[in-house]
Amino acid sequence: MTSSRLSERLSTSRRRGDAGSRWVRVVMAVLATVGMVDTGSITLERWGLFGNLSCPGGADGCDQVLASAWGTLLGQPLSLFGFLAYTAVLVLALLPLVLRGESRARLASLSWWGLLLLSAAMAVFSLVLMGVMVFKIQAFCFFCVLSALLSLALFVLSLIGGDWPDRGQLLFRLVVVALVVSLGGLGWAAAADPSGTSIADGRAAPPVTTTSTPEAIALADHLTATGAVMYSAYWCPHCADQKRLFGREATERLTVIECAADGRDNQAELCRSKNIEGFPSWEIDGRLEAGAKPLERLAELSGFKPS
Repeated sequence: MTSSRLSERLSTSRRRGDAGSRWVRVVMAVLATVGMVDTGSITLERWGLFGNLSCPGGADGCDQVLASAWGTLLGQPLSLFGFLAYTAVLVLALLPLVLRGESRARLASLSWWGLLLLSAAMAVFSLVLMGVMVFKIQAFCFFCVLSALLSLALFVLSLIGGDWPDRGQLLFRLVVVALVVSLGGLGWAAAADPSGTSIADGRAAPPVTTTSTPEAIALADHLTATGAVMYSAYWCPHCADQKRLFGREATERLTVIECAADGRDNQAELCRSKNIEGFPSWEIDGRLEAGAKPLERLAELSGFKPS
């Protein structure tokens, strides 16, 4: 009789624990979805498939962080890898809830380990990125801070939701993951650091690598000869796109004014006096035109007649 009651109590306690774990999984799935929207939007914007993001706290800060040397990894936006990580969290959180049968219990245990170690890696790497943002880039990006908070919340929830009978093994694995990710993240951050550009000298825009066509060079010469000016900021991705349209040789012939106060050879006071609000901005025949322009449009605005 006593044994039967004990089994019943254990069964009831187990059901309550499973119900609690299910709710933790649902909350983690919701947070992972928010993270996917956050990083996915950034990725699409970096790929040019999404309009400009409205960044709370100042759009310049977001562009400055996301367009920096630390904004890409393996030639892709860093946000893409964040999107993949949040997708993995979403799958690990929901899969045991939709499966049935004996495989469910085994997968539930394994998925908690996956959630814990993955979210720990995400949280540690996010701390590295926050350090880079504060001490190196010295700008504020709301989307980056949001991602870091989501990663930390997922880690805490995975600790709460999982069943960890062996605390020693738990601590050992977490320490190993933290060491590996922190050392790897710091090594990557140091390698990505544009050491040729110091804060004292001012930050410089990335070099233009595309080759100019004869028509682009002729247009650049005409714009310069007629007094046209391009107002730019070193961190501005749309300015980089505009320069890529011209190509390296033509860009060197343009009159480009650096407006960022911490940019190399900047003329920030001149930009403020001109009320420059967006980058790039073109001043052609005394009129300001905001935004990157196709070369054909610049030729039309400046009265350029190609030979």
